Amino acid sequence: MSTTTQSGDAAENAGSTENAGSSRAAESDARTGKLYGVGLGPGDPSLLTLRAVEAIGEADVVAYHSARHGRSRARAIAERYLRPDHIEELLRYPVTVETTDHPGGYRGALNDFYEEASARLAAHLEAGRTVAVLAEGDPLFYGSYQHMHKRLAHRFPTEVVPGITSVSASAARLGAPLVEAEETLTIVPGTLPEDELTARLAAADSAVVMKLGRTFPTVRRALERAGRLADARYVERAYMDGERTAALADVDPESVPYFSVAVLPSRVDSGPAAPKRGEVTVVGTGPAGAPWLTPESRGALDNATDLVGYTTYLNRVPARAGQERHGSDNKVESERAEFALDLARRGRRVAVVSGGDPGVFAMATAVLEAAAQPEYADVPVRVLPGVTAANAAAARAGAPLGHDYATISLSDRLKPWEVIAERLRAAASADLVLALYNPGSRSRTWQVGKARELLLEHRAPDTPVVLGRDIGGPEESVRIVRLADLDPAEVDMRTLLIVGSSQTRTVRRGNDEQIVWTPRRYPED
Repeated sequence: MSTTTQSGDAAENAGSTENAGSSRAAESDARTGKLYGVGLGPGDPSLLTLRAVEAIGEADVVAYHSARHGRSRARAIAERYLRPDHIEELLRYPVTVETTDHPGGYRGALNDFYEEASARLAAHLEAGRTVAVLAEGDPLFYGSYQHMHKRLAHRFPTEVVPGITSVSASAARLGAPLVEAEETLTIVPGTLPEDELTARLAAADSAVVMKLGRTFPTVRRALERAGRLADARYVERAYMDGERTAALADVDPESVPYFSVAVLPSRVDSGPAAPKRGEVTVVGTGPAGAPWLTPESRGALDNATDLVGYTTYLNRVPARAGQERHGSDNKVESERAEFALDLARRGRRVAVVSGGDPGVFAMATAVLEAAAQPEYADVPVRVLPGVTAANAAAARAGAPLGHDYATISLSDRLKPWEVIAERLRAAASADLVLALYNPGSRSRTWQVGKARELLLEHRAPDTPVVLGRDIGGPEESVRIVRLADLDPAEVDMRTLLIVGSSQTRTVRRGNDEQIVWTPRRYPED
């Protein structure tokens, strides 16, 4: 007969080896015991590893967690491997999802429980007994064992025996690869706020959402908002009695237990699901691609059937199986916009790839202008923001845009220079910081010099100017010069200029780093 102990008195819990009927424990009293964290896998006793069975066999004490009802799923999985002479420690949670009157609240009640439970196990270990803590799935993957491990592993010899996680078990039951090639896997708990879930799922290649149950309606909404509901699969009690798999969209929320997961499998070879209705999403990729993408933008790119854009920007987006890519020159914005809208009219989900923010001297205007034509009136169009070149350069330099500022393009390809000059004078006379886009190119070499002359009519020669080139890219450079020293030869089409106001300040800090900022408070006089 095995012995199950539940008392909070660690010394009493340890008991005598005679009472436990374990001769091995008596022989080990003179040494420190060993702690095992034993992964049991997803629920089928035959899925324990050989090492897990060996660890249970070596143990004098077998511990397992349970809810307040006292029934332990972990013990049930491992029952065939338990011996009559095992000392059993039932670690009963004081709360699971219910409320508590503990002065420290829910977290305080659990922390006290973990301290008490680890003290009980420590008493066995100090008495020389080997302790195996049973853990469903893997001990260090959302497992109860980890709380014992953090409190005991630095004090006693410890071995963690990995187990098959519910993630792997669910993929096996679905018969669907989780990740392939360069895909990444995102694992999130369903207890996250809905907005956070939506952002993470939108950005994921493949994903698994744990801890469903009461969170299922939130998870379902997040999947729908992320445009991933059609791809989502549902797995309940993998490798256990009552196992169920289904399309997640078809699952009744009232039927979902805690032991279930949502799975977004790999899309390699299958590609994004073709939409019933086409749409166009204009996506801002920031100044240099992946590190600057928002989760929403990443999700839109991943979910698109077609990518349309200037080839340089399109090359920032990794190739994905099943997607078609349509690159073009930088000077055909209108044609590119109409092409994207035509694809959407044929039922394609199109992402128009733009650098920076698509609404700042970029593709959003071209797409919306084309979409205003009657033939595209029924095509849904969304614009997703991105990090602007001005914001990126400003952040690298400090905070030069900390007060009011104006954004002006120096390119006279789409508007006459006279308009640009008038706006420069107006913004400069208003003492606005200026973010100057498209300052120069191979075919435009004189605009920077002319702009400097105009600005010097209103700004002091020592006004700081930030030259941010290839921000986020391999040739990134940030320099701060005086307005009077601004050299047009050092400016090209990959450079953004930020010209300070009368209040903009620069300083060299202890590491000789020069920073620039514009105070938020403007002098009253």
